[in-house]
Amino acid sequence: MGNLWLKIKIWTKGIIFGAMALYALLFLYFNSGREPVKFWYWIGREPANPPLMLILVSFLAGVVATIIVRTTFRTARQIRDMREKGRLEKLEREHAEMKAKAAMLQTRTAPTAKPGEQAPTTEK
Repeated sequence: MGNLWLKIKIWTKGIIFGAMALYALLFLYFNSGREPVKFWYWIGREPANPPLMLILVSFLAGVVATIIVRTTFRTARQIRDMREKGRLEKLEREHAEMKAKAAMLQTRTAPTAKPGEQAPTTEK
């Protein structure tokens, strides 16, 4: 049964890839002979370019924008993680210092009596 699902999955992916490749070829064929398109990008600037060039530049600009946005979000997450890590390290240091101070208080030894003297008592 698992082998059947694997074959279905492979064939489905192959058909989808083939349809996309066919569409890309048809797209290139039908848009290659078109008249130039005017693209406005600044006041008084409207160069005439072939549609395929405009599509290619738009696609590349989208890819670059996606990479920049993704990098920005990743950097923001890294900064947030670094702040959290620093805060946790600070709390751990403070906790270790408190433990060290408590250990110093607990390890005081009681004064010992010299021979012939009575040891001091801590009861009140």
